[in-house]
Amino acid sequence: MALQAPGREGWHAREHLDELAELTRSAGVEVVDRIIQKLAEPTPAWFIGRGKAEELFAKYCAGAPEDRRVNVVIFDDDLSPAQARNIEEIFGCKILDRTELILDIFAQRAQTREGKLQIELAQLQYMLPRLTRLWTHLSRQYGGIGTRGPGETQLEVDRRRIEDKIRGLREQIGDVRKHRAVMRAGRRRHEWPIVAIIGYTNAGKSTLLNALTAAHVVAEDKLFATLDPTTRRLRLPNNRNCLLTDTVGFIRKLPHHLVDSFYATLEEVVEADVLIHVVDASHPQVHEQIASVNQVLLELKAHEKPTITALNKMDRVENPAALDALARETPNAVEISALQKSGFDALLREIAVHLTPKREFVRLAIPHAESALIARIYRDGQVLRKRFAGGSVSLDAKVPPSMLAELEPYRRHAG
Repeated sequence: MALQAPGREGWHAREHLDELAELTRSAGVEVVDRIIQKLAEPTPAWFIGRGKAEELFAKYCAGAPEDRRVNVVIFDDDLSPAQARNIEEIFGCKILDRTELILDIFAQRAQTREGKLQIELAQLQYMLPRLTRLWTHLSRQYGGIGTRGPGETQLEVDRRRIEDKIRGLREQIGDVRKHRAVMRAGRRRHEWPIVAIIGYTNAGKSTLLNALTAAHVVAEDKLFATLDPTTRRLRLPNNRNCLLTDTVGFIRKLPHHLVDSFYATLEEVVEADVLIHVVDASHPQVHEQIASVNQVLLELKAHEKPTITALNKMDRVENPAALDALARETPNAVEISALQKSGFDALLREIAVHLTPKREFVRLAIPHAESALIARIYRDGQVLRKRFAGGSVSLDAKVPPSMLAELEPYRRHAG
């Protein structure tokens, strides 16, 4: 169910409901109908208005539970605790908003301990201000004006327990972030840059990672098929290694507290040297999806990172002119098909260009006994000239700045 403001085109609300329907199917729920109500703004008490709610109840939810057409009603926007409680009382069935639906999908898909911790934190943060709604039945049975019944007491106990649980989860996720920081530091010591694959959910990120690195990540035609990040090594055309990381998909109206909960995972985006923004170029709402991803990057303060736009599913684009226009509008665009593994040469070249390190020319005379150091210069730098002179090797090379201090004893002046 969605609202359409006066003066706004109907297709906009329909597209939003299309995505909500796709989310619903991803959660394993059958979609019976889609409702759009024209309303200037949500009503404070009912969201859609009491009259409309009663009309929909009569059409879909009246009668015995086994005779009802629907048993779940899902709203495309977030409901306040009061709105959800009031609507639930009229419909007499489960009421979900967009955030609850996304959280349910995340809970189904999380596989690792880290992912499950982040999901639990997001669920508890969402639940905390809504506890009163969950305890409404107790207040009717026990509580009353001027009394302090068992329902109210239990509500306070539950609130304290949830707050304690949230603190504990944040500490555990903090440990996850520390572990990730240690792992990243180890990667930095190897001079391996990090490339993060980002994009709207179901744009083809996991398919691209699998095609480039044989990672065997589950890639399904479902929203949020991948929640847990996967990192694999990728060899570039200039013989340099980088680490390619798949990330959780972004989506329109991604809840802020969900971004906060998944920050340990999204740090891979923040810490990356280069981003590959995978775009489903064949999607009817491609521009809106790009804008949604850019909004999340802005929230993460990662919007200024070097970005390559991988215009995926180019084989499905029916209008080549539209694809060309999209390529002109997006930064460093490369047209690819992750499924057919086409356009990869251009994509890899673009990654290599963005990761070309700053190197400094040095002239060195290194003893033969320092074979490990010579091997590292070949691995991490670029040897331009090699000569043998007595018991040493003379090298003209370009090396990363991180090696200069170690090589200082062996440097010779140019001449």
